[in-house]
Amino acid sequence: MSYKKGRYSGFLKPISYLIDLGIINGAVFLFEINLMNVYMFSIYISLMWITISFINHFYEIQRHTRIIQIITLLLRQMVFFVIIIYAYIGFFKQPNISRLGLANYLMLIFLLISIFKVLTLVLLKKYRSVLSGNTRNIIVIGENEKTRQLIKTFNRRLDFGYKFKGDFSVNERDFSLEKCLRYIIDNDIDEIYFSVSALSNKQINQLIDFADNNLRELKFIPDNKDIFSRKLKYEYYDYIPILSIREIPLQESLNKFLKRLFDILFSSFIIVFVLSWLTPILAILIKIESKGPVFFKQSRNGFNYEEFDCYKFRSMTPNENAHLHQATKGDQRITKIGAFIRKTSIDELPQFFNVLFGNMSVVGPRPHMVSHTNMYAQRVDKFMVRHFVKPGITGLAQISGFRGEIEEEKDIINRVKYDIFYIENWSLLLDLKIMLQTFLNAIKGEEKAY
Repeated sequence: MSYKKGRYSGFLKPISYLIDLGIINGAVFLFEINLMNVYMFSIYISLMWITISFINHFYEIQRHTRIIQIITLLLRQMVFFVIIIYAYIGFFKQPNISRLGLANYLMLIFLLISIFKVLTLVLLKKYRSVLSGNTRNIIVIGENEKTRQLIKTFNRRLDFGYKFKGDFSVNERDFSLEKCLRYIIDNDIDEIYFSVSALSNKQINQLIDFADNNLRELKFIPDNKDIFSRKLKYEYYDYIPILSIREIPLQESLNKFLKRLFDILFSSFIIVFVLSWLTPILAILIKIESKGPVFFKQSRNGFNYEEFDCYKFRSMTPNENAHLHQATKGDQRITKIGAFIRKTSIDELPQFFNVLFGNMSVVGPRPHMVSHTNMYAQRVDKFMVRHFVKPGITGLAQISGFRGEIEEEKDIINRVKYDIFYIENWSLLLDLKIMLQTFLNAIKGEEKAY
């Protein structure tokens, strides 16, 4: 047995805890909050900060963590902390507390903790890439496209702090696992990456035993053709380990509540401050140009494949094929005002009523006509996965260039891929990013917005 040496990086988490606790406690004395007992407040916020940090995994930052994940953690941590702070007012009966002072306090600690968190990440990355500090020695066992991509990442992303020491191809004539194990010991290797498809079960078990007995970290690279290439959810039924093929963040109660709350607030804002004056103007213009209703209603499939009535401003002359055929470039059914509102996506605004009613969300997979949904469900693999969540007015596929008319098979296939990625990786920050990009696309115009 040859154990790996201790590392000072283990002190990063407790130091981060202490600095953050110092910030949230020290900032209390900078504002006139009128607390009845400052020391009781300090104990309360310290305990609550530690608790919600543990629940949110706020300090579980890895060397490969992206900056967008840091921002998501910060926002989630602060939302919970604000709720905890205002709960203190009612629970401990603080009638004289200054709301303005408390708001200034919260804004300051959010700013300081954000700066510290991001600065720590940036400095650590520079320390690894420039000074070669905080590094880990690694090897890769197996040779295929995945291992080659991983090795390129290790060599390119020096800020991750991985020193690639060597790779071992199972296909080589002189390959032996014992040779790899000796190399690990002799070269002080910290982490071992291996391709599942390259080794037999016996070799994998041997590698696991070696890593456990020598305190080395072992990580496997899934085979493209294997089920483990998916994002899996790991859970126990009593003592039996179970793997679920797909984990959907929006099935969690808290995430579902936050998304629904955001949908209600944002759709209400659009209905009150935009549609209240825009609808009468468009109603007059639509009626002047052609006879027919102001709103166009069409059945779409939504959450759990249930049908609902999707609303839009009418952009075509009334026709029998509206529920069967998508709009195409140069479509003669589109009116002049219809061409404008379709180009700017204004025709979609009535769907905020769908959002308020609960049929749709602001962001999600775009719903298709029922006839098209039935067709694609038969022809496109995993198309039905899109119905695990509510459909959206806009979505990741739409801002990625896959909106509008389905001209080729690859259009719907790519749309489904983006929708599934969104479903499996949902966050409020991702929703905000999609909404911002949708707004920018509407301003500059899109090629397939017709």
